[in-house]
This record gives sequence, structure tokens and C-alpha cells, in this order.
Amino acid sequence: MLSATAIQFLKDLQTNNNKAWFEQNRPVYEASKAALQDLVAELIPAIAKFDAPIGSLLVRDCTFRINRDVRFSKNKSPYKTNMAAYFSRGGKKASVAGYYFHFEPGKSYAAGGFYSPMPQELAKIRQEIDYGFDEWKKILHNKTFKKYFPEGVDGIELLVRPPKGYDENNPAIHYLKMKHFIVSKPFTDTGLQSKTLVKDVAKVFETMKPMIDFLNRAVG
Repeated sequence: MLSATAIQFLKDLQTNNNKAWFEQNRPVYEASKAALQDLVAELIPAIAKFDAPIGSLLVRDCTFRINRDVRFSKNKSPYKTNMAAYFSRGGKKASVAGYYFHFEPGKSYAAGGFYSPMPQELAKIRQEIDYGFDEWKKILHNKTFKKYFPEGVDGIELLVRPPKGYDENNPAIHYLKMKHFIVSKPFTDTGLQSKTLVKDVAKVFETMKPMIDFLNRAVG
């Protein structure tokens, strides 16, 4: 579970996103960071029960820094207003499908899939969906999958035209136009403070695992 203190810290950071305030409140940040790290430490073995390779990860392999990279951004705020973790074979930097937990007051969620695959990976995923569309549909139409992810796969961005090599009449064309393949389930601030949070997040991840396996099989 995450603490009310951690939730409040991120709320306060939204309106005080500057180095002076952050340093003044660093002890609260460190406590909030530790709370997330504790959650990640519990999630790793929970996920490993149904996805064994995740069990070899360390907390540092999954968590992200709160400092923003502002070099190429118009937004020069120095800190992210969320904390997050990504669980995949190879860790957070591996270019494979995996599981993502996003902690942000009022906007928290558990998600997973493949965000922004490289062109060669995207081509492989599209080919796998085209060749194995019946299997892909079976995964997405599974009763439990639809219960957890009623909005289905969120492509976030769709091509206007079919990708090269595919026809507009292809039965899988909606998915073939996607640039990202993500499912997600929101968590309320109250849910974040539940004693069953680890169990609840792990169940979301377990439900999406067939999709994760499909995508990772595609990219090899």
C-alpha cells in the first residue's frame, strides 16, 4: 500500500515544482520514494508467480528517477509529478512488452503492453497480429480481460492510412494501424492505500499476460 503522505507530497509538488521547495521537503520525498520502492519490492515476486523472468529483477531495475529531462522540452519544471515502475524481462530499459504501474494523485493506473516500439519491432507486431488475428481476438475477447479492460487495447495513436503492405479491408486493420499497444486499469487514491494493493495490481498484470506474451513472441 501507499501512504497518504506520499499522495499528498505529489499533490503539493504539482503546485510547487521547483528545486527550493523540493529540497525543503526532501525528507517527505525520501519517505514517499521508499514507500513506492517497498511496493515494487512486493510486486516483483507477486508478478513472478505467473511471469517467472520478472523474479530476477531488482527494485532499481524497475523504478524511474523523479527528475525530468528538460533539455528538449518547453516545460522546464524540474520534477515529474508522478512516480512509476516498469516490470519487464531485462528491466525498464529493455525494448519489450511489460507491466507498468503509474502513481499520480487522481491519475494512478496499472497498465501494460508495448509503448512506442521501434519500426522493426512494430513491423513484427503487425505481422504477428495479421498472421495470428484469431489468437489476438481470443485474448482481447476473453471474459476476464474484457472485465478488467473494457475499453480494450488503446493504440493512443493510429495511422490515417494502412501501413505499407496491408489493405484497408484487412479484418485486423484497426490494430495494424496502431503505433502503441496498451491496456490499463485506473486506481483511486483510496485504492492505493488499500492493504490489498499488491494483490490487486498483480491481478491486473496477470490478466494482461497473454497479450504481453503475444507481443513479446512477435518481437522475439
